[in-house]
Amino acid sequence: MSRIGKAPISLPKGVEISVHKNLVTVKGPKGTLTQQVDPAITLTNDNGTVTLARPSDAKPHRAKHGLYRALIANMVKGVTEGFVIQQELVGVGYRATTKGQQLQLSLGFSHQVTFELPTEIKVTAAQEKGKNPIIRLESVDKQLVGQVAAKIRSLRKPEPYKGKGVRFVGEEVRRKAGKAAGK
Repeated sequence: MSRIGKAPISLPKGVEISVHKNLVTVKGPKGTLTQQVDPAITLTNDNGTVTLARPSDAKPHRAKHGLYRALIANMVKGVTEGFVIQQELVGVGYRATTKGQQLQLSLGFSHQVTFELPTEIKVTAAQEKGKNPIIRLESVDKQLVGQVAAKIRSLRKPEPYKGKGVRFVGEEVRRKAGKAAGK
């Protein structure tokens, strides 16, 4: 049995889950999320506890069992608490400003980069004197907020010599010595 797949999902107060054919809908205080589930995987809701079951031990069923349990657990956490990703801009002159759902970045290019964000994501940019600018992304959808954060990071990945670029808060960037260290 899949260790992840057989773990039950407990529903906090205020969270409702409904299954129509193979579409799972989770409603909570922060919003509503839907996910298509493979028809072979069955969901049972017993007094605020959701469990998933698979029909056999075939490899595709084993793989999907844990996958859909993790996706539904992330949906439950998202509609109750939400997900937050913070990124920092490391580099001289690197800045971030927000205008509605647009994130404007100065990343050392000859032009400003304007990044259009989906409506499901709340973004804030903070700039404190003497510290790196911080971009804070908030959403109920873990997949969406992670994908947007990865796209923002791909605009200017941290380089290994000076460490300049867009990185996640707390991320360790492996540094290289450079050509002066070889002598």
